Amino acid sequence: MNPFPPYSSVVESKLAGRYITNTHIDPLLSDYNHSIIGHSTSGLPIYRIRMGTGSTKVLMWSQMHGNESTTTKSLLDLLRFLNTNPDWLDNLQLSIIPILNPDGAKAYTRVNANQVDLNRDAIDLSQVESRVLREEFDQFLPDYAFNLHDQRTIFGVNGKPATVSLLAPAFDQNRNYNSCRTLAAQLASTIFEGLHPMIGSQIGRFDDSFNPNCVGDAFQSAGVPTLLVEAGHCPDDYEREKTREYVFYAYVLALKAIATSSFSDVSVYHSIPENQKLFFDFLLRDVSYLENGDMKRGDVGLQYKEVLQNSSIAFQAAFSASGDLSHCFGHIEPNCEKLDWFDFKIEESAQNVLNTLDL
Repeated sequence: MNPFPPYSSVVESKLAGRYITNTHIDPLLSDYNHSIIGHSTSGLPIYRIRMGTGSTKVLMWSQMHGNESTTTKSLLDLLRFLNTNPDWLDNLQLSIIPILNPDGAKAYTRVNANQVDLNRDAIDLSQVESRVLREEFDQFLPDYAFNLHDQRTIFGVNGKPATVSLLAPAFDQNRNYNSCRTLAAQLASTIFEGLHPMIGSQIGRFDDSFNPNCVGDAFQSAGVPTLLVEAGHCPDDYEREKTREYVFYAYVLALKAIATSSFSDVSVYHSIPENQKLFFDFLLRDVSYLENGDMKRGDVGLQYKEVLQNSSIAFQAAFSASGDLSHCFGHIEPNCEKLDWFDFKIEESAQNVLNTLDL
């Protein structure tokens, strides 16, 4: 039996694509109890949405990296679902910050307007956006926290793209497990078991190296079970609309587990395979190319650069690696029989090669 609502009934159809900013979510917020809890470096509002009156508090924030928007789309889907299914909130109280870094979202950059990565600012709190999140954390006093991100297309598990990755962040350098981190890991286990029938081996576990400057690690260290959710690549889904659906399901699984205090065993979390950097957007196998004037034969990997153009994201292929890439995979591995010698220059455009291959 499918435990999820029909996705077509909850998807926020007014949000689509990779470029999601305050301008896109502003018209949607009137349906919810929202307020402005601060302003970005350049003065854009940072919104918070509150839902539910239950005793268990959950804090969720997205787009602290401005160019990571998939989890924001899924949050708006979640809000539509909860608005029509209020009984889900009998035991929960949610505080949701859909876009923590509106300047980065507008510019489609990871960093904020001061070129600072907000997910490396948990100790210094040097940026106004970091302080807004910390103040909400301190005032709301959540029982659980969700740090929501996108990951690059380079990540895979077991030869498949990592469509969703999960992490119960470490709280100390030795990456020990206390009751707090164990509960976060059980939450990840619950999501894994719920999503596995749909996307199988396309679920990964993110690296758990400890960094006290990372917000998830900091909140875990503060004694609040914190879960990192990374939206990744799904085949033929560079706009991440299918991934968005799976992330929505992850939210539903997690909130149901929290509301009912019913979690999967922590051993499941440890069985989730760790992400590996094994994928290129295009992998050209056994081709002839010139590198620094030398004729070579081997494999060539291409990676998309995501470029903001006219309020949408253009995907521009660039050379990324060459040599023996037999241990790697390509989201697209074209037939290269008609490809002649070409110049390989790291980070330069590879569009001419793709044009030759009719891609």
